Amino acid sequence: MILSKGYEDYILLDAGDEEKLESYSGIILRRPDPMAIWPKRHPELWHKVDGYYHRSDKGGGYWKFYKDLPEYWTIRYDDLTFKVSPTNFKHTGLFMEQAANWQYIKEKIQANKDKEIKILNLFAYTGAATMVASSAGAKEVVHVDASKGMVAWAKENMHLSKLDDHYIRFMVDDCIKFIQKEIRRGRKYHGIIMDPPSYGRGPNGEMFQFKDQINTLVSLCKELLADDYLFMIINSYTTGYSSTVISNLVRSYFGDAKVISDELGIPIKDSDYILPCGLTTRIER
Repeated sequence: MILSKGYEDYILLDAGDEEKLESYSGIILRRPDPMAIWPKRHPELWHKVDGYYHRSDKGGGYWKFYKDLPEYWTIRYDDLTFKVSPTNFKHTGLFMEQAANWQYIKEKIQANKDKEIKILNLFAYTGAATMVASSAGAKEVVHVDASKGMVAWAKENMHLSKLDDHYIRFMVDDCIKFIQKEIRRGRKYHGIIMDPPSYGRGPNGEMFQFKDQINTLVSLCKELLADDYLFMIINSYTTGYSSTVISNLVRSYFGDAKVISDELGIPIKDSDYILPCGLTTRIER
């Protein structure tokens, strides 16, 4: 398992009974997490929350807040600042397990500063990986997401992290269509990051299903990588796929490349428990 650490403003306080308890810059949120099937270890902590996301029997859910919270607040990671805000679909704008990949991206780019590095971030959400890559020294980062709202949030993270003078291109587009256009343009990238959803829609109603289109996505991205590429990262939160499955799929396209595929996890405070948080696969030359 690859553990995410190194954040100063985030703590996973406890997890259990299909929930997790988190501190974001001192604001305590209680949210569902179907992977945490073991009993809560510290039941006394769970009543001291500022916000609680309740599941609905009809699907989805709603937040209940126990004090007035700002519309958003911020969290620091390294020298970057990200916006945190509880959304109607339970998320906060950050997936903190990705900190392990943020560190990996930073190290790979900083170790190759002699290159004019170009990075592509697909299904890029609120852009934490985009900001990490740009801050680390990438000459250009292209951020692609189908949601105008998420791209606007990513731009806020750029402003908060004081990266306005960096070259970041924000694109609202269907990721597969964007890749196909970039191939026709003859564009190449030294690194590609992707977080494909289990199911998703493009800005014009295009359908994406992980199980049906992951092969197409990987093969197209291979065409976009420069001969001297540094890495490609594939994150997966789709149930039913193991790290071995994703590793086999990637190897079928990348041959002898170095492939590492494993679970991501966040350590739970004051324990040796780890909350698993999906899979990540890294491809290197």
